[in-house]
Amino acid sequence: MKLTANGLQIEVDDTGGGSGDGRPVILLIMGLGMQLIAWPTAFVQQLVDAGFRVVRHDNRDIGLSQGFDHAGTGNFIWETIRHRLGLKVRSAYTLQDMTRDSIGVLDALGIAKAHIVGASMGGMIAQRLAATAPHRAASLVSIMSSSGARGLPGPRREVAAMLMRRPLGKSEAELVAHSIRLLRLIQSPAYPQTDEELAERLTFSMRRAYHPAGMLRQMLAIGADDERPKVLPRIQSPTLVLHGDADALVPIACGEDSARRIPGAQFVAVPGMGHDLPPEVCTILANHIAPFAHAADAKDKT
Repeated sequence: MKLTANGLQIEVDDTGGGSGDGRPVILLIMGLGMQLIAWPTAFVQQLVDAGFRVVRHDNRDIGLSQGFDHAGTGNFIWETIRHRLGLKVRSAYTLQDMTRDSIGVLDALGIAKAHIVGASMGGMIAQRLAATAPHRAASLVSIMSSSGARGLPGPRREVAAMLMRRPLGKSEAELVAHSIRLLRLIQSPAYPQTDEELAERLTFSMRRAYHPAGMLRQMLAIGADDERPKVLPRIQSPTLVLHGDADALVPIACGEDSARRIPGAQFVAVPGMGHDLPPEVCTILANHIAPFAHAADAKDKT
């Protein structure tokens, strides 16, 4: 369904309950260029079975949510150079704007407080939400994400090179093949998926919505978010940081740094996990998130 959140039209999926049923809510925030369907249905169901109402949404500029094509993408290469030089990156919107979108989703659904769970860029948005709207965050779970602090390691060389490559063509098959090549570099080595599984998921996603310009604008928003390391120590919500020890896109040192900056944060390294959500990893994550969120609720009631 489409809701008005922070003045924008945001696509939302609400599973496992409704207003007034008393179930605690988990808000799932997805990463760079990824749609709400990137949270696997089985993962959502595991959380529902554990007693939660689960809300997912397409971030602005991606999926079925409102786009920002009118803002253009600027000179992406030049802004990338500015970031590497330590200069301020110019972006069409900020991660704090995207944080307000997520809060707006909660507002539109009449949800006063939720467990905020974010993956990758979604983890950055979740961090900002917990820091700047603490009364809305029952707990924070940051998955495969980063504090964004200067000096942290970046993607492995081959991953960085692949991110800068363009697809060989514009047909659906060529776009899917290009994405598979990237996913092969960042996948969880302990839980590989077949090309057929990846192609099926990617094809479904592209047919639902394909908006690469939105991903570029989101990437610039990440680059422009240079104040987040100073914001993280303000987080008071119970916090769990989950990160794969085989993450080739956002190395585990980035998750460790986030946990160090957030008072009282728990850090869990997931063996064999990369920067993706195969079924086995989803089960591991759900088995950490559900008891953590229930414990936070129990502590809040005492």
